[in-house]
Amino acid sequence: MFLLRVWTFFCLSVNKCLFSFFQDANLSIHTDNPDLTPCFQNTILAWIPSIYLWTALPFYLLYLKRSKRGYIVLSMLSRFKTLFGVLLWCVSWADLFYSFHELLQSRTPPPVYFVTPLVIGITMLLATLLIQYERLRGVQSSGVLIIFWFLSVLCAVGPFRSKIVTTTAQGRVLDCRFRSATFYIYFVLLIIELILSCFKEKPPFFSPASADPNPSPELTSGFLSRLTFWWFTSFAIRGYKKPLEDKDLWSLNEDDVSKNIVQKLSREWDREKAEFVCSATAFPSPTEVLIRGKRHNRKPSFLKALLRTFGPYFLIGSFFKLIQDLLSFVNPQLLSVLISFIKNKDAPTWWGFLIAALMFTCTVLQTLIVHQHFQYCFVTGMRLRTGITGVIYRKSLVITNSAKRSSTVGEIVNLMSVDAQRFMDLVAFLNMLWSAPLQTCLALYFLWQALGPSVLAGVAVMVLLIPFNSAVAIKTRAFQVEQMQYKDSRIKLMNEILGGIKVLKLYAWEPSFSEKVLEIRKNELRVLKKSAYLNSLSNFAWTSSPFLVALTTFAVYVLVDERNTLDAEKAFVSLSLFNILKFPLAMLPQLISNIAQTSVSLKRIQQFLSHDELDPNCVERNVIAPGYAISVKNATFSWGKELKPSLKDINLLVPSGALVAVVGHVGCGKSSLLSALLGEMEKLEGEVAVKGSVAYVPQQAWIQNATLKDNILFGQAPNEQKYQNILEACALKADLEVLPGGDHTEIGEKGINLSGGQRQRVSLARAVFSSSDIYLLDDPLSAVDSHVAKHIFDQVIGPDGVLKGKTRVLVTHGIGFLPQVDHIVVLADGKISEMGSYQELLKQNKAFAEFLRNYALDENIEEDELTSTNALYEEVLLAEDTLTLLVFTISLDILQVKLTVFWQYMKAVSPVISLIICFLYCCQNAAAIGANVWLSDWTNEPVINGTQHNTSMRIGVYAALGLLQGFIVFVSSFTLAMGGINAARKLHAALLENKFHTPQSFYDTTPTGRVINRFSKDIFVIDEVIPPTILMFLGTFFVSLSTMIVIIASTPLFAVVIVPLAVLYFFVQRFYVATSRQLKRLESVSRSPIYSHFSETISGTSVIRAYQREKSFIDISDRKVDENQKCYYPSIVSNRWLGIRVEFVGNCIVLFAALFAVIGKSSLNAGLVGLSVSYALQVTLALNWMVRTTSDLETNIVAVERIKEYSETETEAPWIIEDKRPPADWPSRGELEFVNYSVRYRKGLDLVLKDLNLQVHGGEKIGIVGRTGAGKSSMTLCLFRILEAAKGEIRIDGVRISEIGLHDLRSRLTIIPQDPVLFSGTLRMNLDPFNKYSDEEVWKALELSHLKKFVSSQPSMLEFECSEGGENLSVGQRQLICLARALLRKTRILILDEATAAIDLETDDLIQMTIRTQFEDCTVLTIAHRLNTIMDYTRILVLDNGTIAEFDTPTNLIASRGIFYGMAKDAGLA
Repeated sequence: MFLLRVWTFFCLSVNKCLFSFFQDANLSIHTDNPDLTPCFQNTILAWIPSIYLWTALPFYLLYLKRSKRGYIVLSMLSRFKTLFGVLLWCVSWADLFYSFHELLQSRTPPPVYFVTPLVIGITMLLATLLIQYERLRGVQSSGVLIIFWFLSVLCAVGPFRSKIVTTTAQGRVLDCRFRSATFYIYFVLLIIELILSCFKEKPPFFSPASADPNPSPELTSGFLSRLTFWWFTSFAIRGYKKPLEDKDLWSLNEDDVSKNIVQKLSREWDREKAEFVCSATAFPSPTEVLIRGKRHNRKPSFLKALLRTFGPYFLIGSFFKLIQDLLSFVNPQLLSVLISFIKNKDAPTWWGFLIAALMFTCTVLQTLIVHQHFQYCFVTGMRLRTGITGVIYRKSLVITNSAKRSSTVGEIVNLMSVDAQRFMDLVAFLNMLWSAPLQTCLALYFLWQALGPSVLAGVAVMVLLIPFNSAVAIKTRAFQVEQMQYKDSRIKLMNEILGGIKVLKLYAWEPSFSEKVLEIRKNELRVLKKSAYLNSLSNFAWTSSPFLVALTTFAVYVLVDERNTLDAEKAFVSLSLFNILKFPLAMLPQLISNIAQTSVSLKRIQQFLSHDELDPNCVERNVIAPGYAISVKNATFSWGKELKPSLKDINLLVPSGALVAVVGHVGCGKSSLLSALLGEMEKLEGEVAVKGSVAYVPQQAWIQNATLKDNILFGQAPNEQKYQNILEACALKADLEVLPGGDHTEIGEKGINLSGGQRQRVSLARAVFSSSDIYLLDDPLSAVDSHVAKHIFDQVIGPDGVLKGKTRVLVTHGIGFLPQVDHIVVLADGKISEMGSYQELLKQNKAFAEFLRNYALDENIEEDELTSTNALYEEVLLAEDTLTLLVFTISLDILQVKLTVFWQYMKAVSPVISLIICFLYCCQNAAAIGANVWLSDWTNEPVINGTQHNTSMRIGVYAALGLLQGFIVFVSSFTLAMGGINAARKLHAALLENKFHTPQSFYDTTPTGRVINRFSKDIFVIDEVIPPTILMFLGTFFVSLSTMIVIIASTPLFAVVIVPLAVLYFFVQRFYVATSRQLKRLESVSRSPIYSHFSETISGTSVIRAYQREKSFIDISDRKVDENQKCYYPSIVSNRWLGIRVEFVGNCIVLFAALFAVIGKSSLNAGLVGLSVSYALQVTLALNWMVRTTSDLETNIVAVERIKEYSETETEAPWIIEDKRPPADWPSRGELEFVNYSVRYRKGLDLVLKDLNLQVHGGEKIGIVGRTGAGKSSMTLCLFRILEAAKGEIRIDGVRISEIGLHDLRSRLTIIPQDPVLFSGTLRMNLDPFNKYSDEEVWKALELSHLKKFVSSQPSMLEFECSEGGENLSVGQRQLICLARALLRKTRILILDEATAAIDLETDDLIQMTIRTQFEDCTVLTIAHRLNTIMDYTRILVLDNGTIAEFDTPTNLIASRGIFYGMAKDAGLA
């Protein structure tokens, strides 16, 4: 009964207190010394913290229950917090007991004195228990309690002031002394608790983070530190003091690690696929079939899997966004109150200070909350990219070959780089989907309240602008797609040009290809120019839209009814609401187009993830007849279910330990047979069984970008003895001596710094080291010299090699090895035509025996051989410095970007245009300030008889100033874009020009990727990134400047605080820019290894699967992604860190603008205050973006520097020297003379040819021979002046070749190089890029090179499209095309770098025969690898160690029994 009475009293007293608060407005509001009623203080104010804590409690307990962090040992801090908590409880209940004491004394205190101490006491007890529970759950710093203590202090400040004021006024304590004393103790204890709660506890025991060598301080940072990102400050300072390195970066948080994220996403995707399979396989009723037939067949949705995995975390960010959106509308309302305050000259001054304080508090809260929202969004984006990358990588290891062929390596890598990136970019602004409509509705509601229905006019303008913006966005997107196509084709062409630059130099074809590139570039810039027009339009719309909306609204408002007067409150509050509207309206169209793009990416990723996977049970591993290692029964295989079979009716039994050779013509299915045994092909029927582990050596060696030793060990445990034996057996010892780092030499991508033979031997060594049961060897001997091939066969593969006793299946062209194998399988057109031992097949006397008899002559020397184009050239380079330059020694340009680079860019733009742009920006901002000052003046116009005069004139001037600003924006952004395009054209042209004139030595020491990067990434930055960044920088800079001008003009006192704020801003900006720039660089350096490792994996999947190394490759990929995210995560945080600090400067500007307006109230009018504060409210965003764009500009301007650096590298001699041009028919005789000729590859290296003296008469046929490294290839390079003489000279028909232009020289010689290089384009372009010859001449050349039949069988004949590198032609056909080129040019001197690799013997014979007949009267120099082709030559030149060892006819040389005799004897010709 008593409690009921208390509760009734309590409710009545609350109502009474609230009533008294508003009733006693004179006491609390309309006074210069405000105070709150005691009743309000003791109820509402005292209960606010308790209500907060009890409301938050259930959610917080749920969170604590789920967090597993270990527990924290009881520390002094924890003990003190608990002690003061208990004291607070005691103090509160002391009040309660005192009330009971009063009751007993027959003094009945009001019920509030029972209820409030009771509630506060219980709440304090709860807070104390919570402190201990948090400790046990490992919470180091509690946000919930910090807010609770802060609220408690805040709510106690009012009563505290009241008590002091009343005591000093009355000179004695009015209230009960006991209660006053307890209150003062209570207040002090609260402050102590608040201070203690700001400190964090020690890290918990058994925490997962404790094992980490460099954990992120975020995990252990306190609540306030997390809220303001203070924990990042030490990192920002470190980045400012010294260049950041990998070791400075913190480890990723456990939730952001690839392994965990991909695991979750894979689980959800598998679940989604399983649900789809269940729904697809469930038996439907007939009606369901009809309904389902109408709907599309549903595919498993990858989007659902993403939402389930990342949705919950993202929603936390959305919650913060909601709060921030609501807060953003508080300040316009406060501005309205401030303007009313300025107008009301009798208002107490403290109102103004309170409004200023509230404005500041509101902006600070907004800042803290919006950055929490962004943090959640960006981390979600980062996790999305990690997850998608990991899932795609894992899928790429299991998709079938036909699925893999449906998209190129580049396209699959794009899924990972471009499409995953799109998700990441979208997530940051995804909340705008619901936030933009919400903000728009709220803004319109408040505008309606201020201006009534006139707002609809403004809304109409907005609605009309949306389709305009959308149309511009759609058109821009179309231009972007078109431009990307041009860009792709330009990069593809550049890639081919750089790949075949040597051939272009040898043929003097650079001008033709340069023209092609410039043509594409012209189109690319044409599209860029169109985009620039559109961008200028959209900039015009973006700048003018808020103004147009304001103009129409104000105009309609004042014209509809002359009693509608425009005062400062209406005008500036409306303006600040329009400013809020600006962002969502601009973002929505962009967001929608981003969603459209991302949905395309989603489809592509989903399609890739839904591809068929290889059947792991296609090849049986266990069931097999005893004594056999491989068994294939009635099997038919194809490369894809929908393709026709490549192998038909295969029956094959391979006994354990046998050596089986597989032979047959090019394209008969030899490699396919090995792939079928590996399970790489679709088995259409039959059975395949393989017993034991498998090692595989593919035809094109697959080399990883790792050290040579790692390539051989391939994840196996090292065993030094075994390793050395294998190096010896695979003939790699000699190569290791040449390589600068021995077996620790880093091998470039795709084995760039090894010759073909070396790559193949490394691939073989890897197989041998794996100690597998079965070896599948796909023609490993074709890429090595004949003597090396013999060594490898004897030492490794043959009956006495390292692998004896193992099962070996060897695909080979080498006839010489066949007598030593156990079985031979002959394939023809995908079927096994013959099978048996060498002797059995000879007896059968079928096609194989016939083939053997034809080519038995070459038996000893047939082994195909391909040392690299110029083995010595490569080896010398390797020994020197290729490798120091090669792999990932990308220097981080650490120094601050020099001003000279900005000057270089300005010069490229043109200094005059640069000045004009700056001038236009000044004009534009002057117009904007003018319009707003005019508006301010308008609002101050007196109201006479309820109306304002000169309304039309006011509207007219306001409109003119605003539209002038819009027009200047249009002109300035267009001028800037044109200047940017002009600069882009100049810089690209200079780079291209230089790269075509750069000597070959540059390309031999620089990876192509690095040059391509200049043409792709850096040119992209100059085309599309730098101009908008400059636009943004100038925009934000001038907005910030005009804000300062306006505020100082209206309240000159503001000038005092500008200096300290500017200093704070400058420091934050310098720290951020230094750290952020380095993080971006580290991030981009660590990003490329992800993609290069991925493309490497895709090209080597068959090898990885054969050795069953999928898991370790997945781990490597995850590690590389984590390395990249380790750089990316701090850069997200650095943006938040910066945002909070810079926005704090902006918030201070708001505070001081409002404060000084309050202080100068008497001398200011409402219009000026409205103007100054509304400007201050929008400066925060400008300041924030100014720092970002400064940083972006400094990061991106480096592209100019990088392009400049490559545009100024050393060039070769001029292509044409006008006064030294040789006669038109030169060389008419074809005489060659070397006089004391010496040459070296580069300064500082040894001579490779020493004092050569020789003379070749016109029409002679000279064979050049010598061991690898003797200088054979160097001689040909000297003739073309790819290498320039160190001393001496070469004369052709008496003309010194060093005196004439390079093109005059190179276009008069012909070479058939060893590696046939083709470019993508038509066949005709590949034969005659300058269109010099008629079609008849081209057909004649094709006929003589035995290609006429093939070309005429193609539908497009001479217009037949060759794919990149001529991939759609066999190597033999490519070689014949090179022969056709030579036949077309038909010069008096022909150089032949004999190429026999991968050409079957018949093709080779055809080439030799054509050369003998067609070049009968020419001088022919042949670098011979197979001596039988040159035994009928006029003379033979034997080189040894760069000098002439022998030079005579073949007969004489054999008779003299010198070096040549030894070589001929080895080849079985002497």
